[in-house]
Amino acid sequence: MNVLQIDLDIYDDEEALLQGLQNGEHHACACMIKRYAPRVYAVALRMMGDPDEAEEVLQETFISACKNIQKFEGRSALNTWLHRIATNAALMRLRKRKDREVSLDSPIETLQGDDIPRQIEDWAFQPAHMALDSETRDVIEQAVAELPDTLRSVFILRDIQGYSTAETADLLDISVSAAKVRLHRARLRMRELLTPYFSQTST
Repeated sequence: MNVLQIDLDIYDDEEALLQGLQNGEHHACACMIKRYAPRVYAVALRMMGDPDEAEEVLQETFISACKNIQKFEGRSALNTWLHRIATNAALMRLRKRKDREVSLDSPIETLQGDDIPRQIEDWAFQPAHMALDSETRDVIEQAVAELPDTLRSVFILRDIQGYSTAETADLLDISVSAAKVRLHRARLRMRELLTPYFSQTST
């Protein structure tokens, strides 16, 4: 995807870019890749936890988008549509990891085998809204990578990428109630994973 020489000013807004894509203009797909690839790759990398697989998801996303651009009806932003394609591509790959599948109906187990305190039920961790040093960011990224696949995808879309719960449910093709359950469990697991680190740094 060597699109570094493509001038983004050819299409100065999303409407112009979309028009170019749907008209089959020569540089439109390359411009779309250059404009949106970093954000799509960030989502893919967090979901897959592996740079090579994230690159595969990235390529699948834009190949699919360029082939199916005529099906894009403009009901959502182009960026949201691309994230939906990327999320679906990543989930397809994650489903193949049979040994890592976790049932959403199974209880959450703490690292120490204890019950999770009820007072953290409403805890919401949103790293996108925090000023983080490199060490803290690395710790958070590692914690995200340790989430079960089904929980990680919801957490990334809702708390890192900033989509609403309804948008997250739509991207994952699940109900809003299921998205809320998964997000709640993801936040609990993140709290469990990160509490030891933040307890040490606060002393």
